[in-house]
Amino acid sequence: MGWLYMQSLKGHSGPRQYLDAQFTYERRDAISNVLRSALVGMRVYYAAVEQLRIAAGEREVGAVICLVRYSPRDREGYIFGYKDMCESMGPNACDCPESILDLLTPTDSQLALQWRARCRDSIRARRINAAKPNPRAGQVIVFDEPLAFADGRRFDQLEVVANPRSHRSVLFRAPGSNSLYRIPNIKNRTYRLLNPPPG
Repeated sequence: MGWLYMQSLKGHSGPRQYLDAQFTYERRDAISNVLRSALVGMRVYYAAVEQLRIAAGEREVGAVICLVRYSPRDREGYIFGYKDMCESMGPNACDCPESILDLLTPTDSQLALQWRARCRDSIRARRINAAKPNPRAGQVIVFDEPLAFADGRRFDQLEVVANPRSHRSVLFRAPGSNSLYRIPNIKNRTYRLLNPPPG
């Protein structure tokens, strides 16, 4: 399915609330109910959606994933758009919260099982990265593998220096030079930190 754009959230307070309403409905033969949902980074909506098939007496909880574009100041007035898919389509987005994954019922869909496994791997990686210490000015950072930079140089060891423009981030200085580098998403790298030698 393609993207669907609209000029309002039809009275809902935000994209998550709008999407919750879209996947909650009651028909003569089926009931759909969002048990839990999350809007991650204002870019991807994840939901555990319960499907009750009345005649068959069946209950299934599957994941619904929506890519989201929310731009309240869009020049053309199309403030909200989404593209929905189910887990059995094997979506690329795999930052689904654990609390949603835990509600899903067993499935035979190989694509859904692979997607669930990627989400669990992503959760584990985020926990490992969150436990890593943040580089602080004065330390030396040593990477398991050399990093290549846009100027063609490669380093496996850099000095951590204070960023004069931001107290929230640091910069990295090449050994024996004044060249400074930024390293985005540093916690996704494998490294260890050394405190500066005494004296």
